[in-house]
Amino acid sequence: MKYNLKIRSLSVILAVVLFVSVFCIDLFKVQIVEKEKYASKKFKLSSTTSKISAVRGEILDVNGIPLVYNSSSNTVYFDASYFPKESLKEERNEIVSSLVRLFESNGQEFMGSLPIELVGGEFVFKENSSADKAYLISKDYLNLNVYATAQNCFDALAEYYSLENFSKEEAAKIASVYFSMRKADFSKANPFMFSENVPEEIVLILKEQSRFYRGVEVKIDISREYYDGTVAPHIVGYYDFLDANEYKSVTAQYNEKIKDETLSEEEKTDLKLRSYAITDKIGKFGIENAMESELRGKNGVMTTVTNADGSKTRYVTTEPENGNNVILTFDSKFQKDVQNILSSRIESFKDKETAATAGSIVVLDIHDFSVLACATYPSYDLSTYKQNVVALNTDESAPLWNRALRSTYAPGSTVKPAVAVAGLEEGIVEPETPLPCNKYYTFFPGDPFQCFNNNGHASTPQTVDTAIKNSCNNYFYEVGRLLGISKMGDYFSSFGLGQKTGVELTEAVGVIAGPEERKAAGGVWYPGDVVQAAIGQSDNLFTPIQLAAYVATLANGGTKYKAHFVKSVKSADYSQTVYEAEPEIISKVNISDSSKAAVKKGMVALGNSYASFRALPYEVACKTGTAQIKKKVDGVTVEYTNGFMIAYAPADNPQIAIAVSIENAKSAGIPDYVAQICNAYFEKDTGVNESQKTNTILN
Repeated sequence: MKYNLKIRSLSVILAVVLFVSVFCIDLFKVQIVEKEKYASKKFKLSSTTSKISAVRGEILDVNGIPLVYNSSSNTVYFDASYFPKESLKEERNEIVSSLVRLFESNGQEFMGSLPIELVGGEFVFKENSSADKAYLISKDYLNLNVYATAQNCFDALAEYYSLENFSKEEAAKIASVYFSMRKADFSKANPFMFSENVPEEIVLILKEQSRFYRGVEVKIDISREYYDGTVAPHIVGYYDFLDANEYKSVTAQYNEKIKDETLSEEEKTDLKLRSYAITDKIGKFGIENAMESELRGKNGVMTTVTNADGSKTRYVTTEPENGNNVILTFDSKFQKDVQNILSSRIESFKDKETAATAGSIVVLDIHDFSVLACATYPSYDLSTYKQNVVALNTDESAPLWNRALRSTYAPGSTVKPAVAVAGLEEGIVEPETPLPCNKYYTFFPGDPFQCFNNNGHASTPQTVDTAIKNSCNNYFYEVGRLLGISKMGDYFSSFGLGQKTGVELTEAVGVIAGPEERKAAGGVWYPGDVVQAAIGQSDNLFTPIQLAAYVATLANGGTKYKAHFVKSVKSADYSQTVYEAEPEIISKVNISDSSKAAVKKGMVALGNSYASFRALPYEVACKTGTAQIKKKVDGVTVEYTNGFMIAYAPADNPQIAIAVSIENAKSAGIPDYVAQICNAYFEKDTGVNESQKTNTILN
């Protein structure tokens, strides 16, 4: 009995000793080993994370001159960690109303996108605001009926945000800020950008009165600047805030990707850091849009810790990865030279009493089809694009339209070298095969087709080279008829006509004439259309960049490459090459040496007929073209002539291919354009003493 009692007592004592030992060990660990960890937790109340925006990559020309670069500017944000809560409406209204007055008095814009506005003392819905209106009256916001008026919406907003003591004008502006904050999902994780590019005088006031402007913070952000906003604006493109449709699209893409169950947690985090908020910016068009994934980079994460005493500590938990830099294929000086050649020539030759003249020039490297210049006129300045966007969009001359890539034209006689190659390679004609030209082409009954030359070329039967030099329609009518539309179309396609060139930007496809295309358009194909197609008429519609790719293919002996604006992509610090463009062959055209020589002979003979080219220290191979179009001007139908030239130079050692297209120009001195382009590219000023006579129709 006593023995059992002793055992039980001993067990109890051992248990107590064990418990106390464990407690002491744990206490030692907390007090000594992990003292700092638990000391910090003692004061820690909560933590939140927010985004650190990555710096966007730059866009540079082939020589490394920045076309678009980043500069620092002041941006005013609302930080939800300090900004009064939504329940503290009076405090919020004091801050926002004061900010609105401060910014307006200094002529500084701020974020506010309310879909209603005050007009003549009455509230009305803004034009094109249906999406914002739907959001405003939705059950998740004001919960109004679908037939709610603008006044109904304002009254609900005034009540919702306690704005009854403000004037209508002030209340609308304050509500507009709140509306934008709500759309941007303002929270501790999503600071709200109130205004960007804020001048120092406003920043100074905000800092001096920081106790009043609680949660209103000034950050140094990066803005886009332009070395020269007039250099290739259609190519460089623009970068601005997401609109509703863009945000919906990028969000849908993110939601679709994140659903992938095979993604690791690291990959999911990566996707999230690359996702877009409604307040983010995105490339709108041009290289800014096409290379968005490279330029954008990956955002970082900032953690804000709120301690028990109310103090806050911030630290970076994930460093942002800045965007890559995109190097383009063209020299900005040469690009500007080509733009000036185009604009000055068009301005000097256009008929100011009728429709405004427009045009484009494309220059390609024949060895890999890198774009050396791509000019469109009329044009605009990227640095003032945002201020002038309304005027630019309503300008009848369409300065925002990229004519070089997106306009399609009947190419006229510029297709004749391609038809000549097809005829020679298919055995339809030999280089010295003579074909008569007696003005009229009478193979088809009825009204005969005819050569553009009023007297034809009856004095000398035409061979391939003379037919190209003289642009003899009858010669190509016959070659085209014997080829047939299908075979002719095959050669056009192989040369890149009616096909996308592969550039990174949006481009038109065009049309290669044929029965199927005519039927698809609801028309009927006639036998005579074959011969019309052979001289670049009928339904043929090609873009200027396709014409440049076609003549480049002709110049290099039949290899069609993928055209491109991007030479390379460099890492943010330029230490690594992420991508380097390599020549990419799309197709090949079988051109024998004899065929190439015969066609070149005709194109060089034509080139030598112009004083502009004779003044150069090398020969230029070229072919002109015209196409008649009709337009209505002030209700009257007027006929115009579009003018074209394709060329490559030097003829004996081709380096560059050129395509010039001029709209509505009866005569535009196109050989002068090409001569000046050659001078600018090869940096030789040989002087042009004599221009082609004006009012001369090219063929």
